[in-house]
Amino acid sequence: MKYQILKTIVDAELRRFENISEEEWSYKASPEKWSRKEIIGHLCDSAFTNIRRFVVTQYKENENTVYDQDAWVKAQNYQNIPTTEVINLWKALNYQIVHIVENMPDEALQRTSDTSKTTPEILTLEVLIKGYIDHLHHHLETI
Repeated sequence: MKYQILKTIVDAELRRFENISEEEWSYKASPEKWSRKEIIGHLCDSAFTNIRRFVVTQYKENENTVYDQDAWVKAQNYQNIPTTEVINLWKALNYQIVHIVENMPDEALQRTSDTSKTTPEILTLEVLIKGYIDHLHHHLETI
């Protein structure tokens, strides 16, 4: 029950998403800005990256896992995937994260991972999990 807050956030957001029209999901203020759908896609990519970190760090410390958000969103072309598919992927990935962290031994929370692109940035799993939830909040507020 350590991180059930994440499941609570996902379930509440899924209810809120029902009130957003397809036009609102797809609208882009400019070609460089992400649509709401692309923001959810970015959160899927973040979940993919962090699932890897949360699993690998339990058995291999300081693995370097880097994420280039713009390249991932572009490569995955979320703008042209049906919105319900992107939302369902986001839900499934976050439920998987809840499962991973709920089953993580307490001692694993102090194991470390390297999230840097250049200079080493070593963070504990506990900090990474909190950062993941904070990052999720930040982007959900923009939708």
